Amino acid sequence: MKPVSVFVTVSTAGGARRIARALLDARLAACVNITGLLDSHYRWKGRIERSREVGLIAKTTASRLNHLIRTVKAHHPYEVPCIVAWPIIGGNPDFLRWIEQETARPAQSLRRPKKPARKR
Repeated sequence: MKPVSVFVTVSTAGGARRIARALLDARLAACVNITGLLDSHYRWKGRIERSREVGLIAKTTASRLNHLIRTVKAHHPYEVPCIVAWPIIGGNPDFLRWIEQETARPAQSLRRPKKPARKR
């Protein structure tokens, strides 16, 4: 198991909560922390910009990362959202096991529905 932290920024607290819920519902993250306001400064389309954003830090595993990125992008209002990941190189072993356990099982909604039996 390779635990990973993922940092995401979004424009509103409501948007952050929606993304957090989508990740938790899909078992793509064991935990999502939503930070307070961030004062973001960045270059966008040739201009230096400044905006208020909210940060999210999701704890997941490397094997779930690509699916997590696709899910964030599907729920995110930005054209190019900030989604960056870095490995967790250590920590409380019980917490790291918990991340693995919570993201190992697919969510009910992610399982493929059983095909109905055909009548003969």
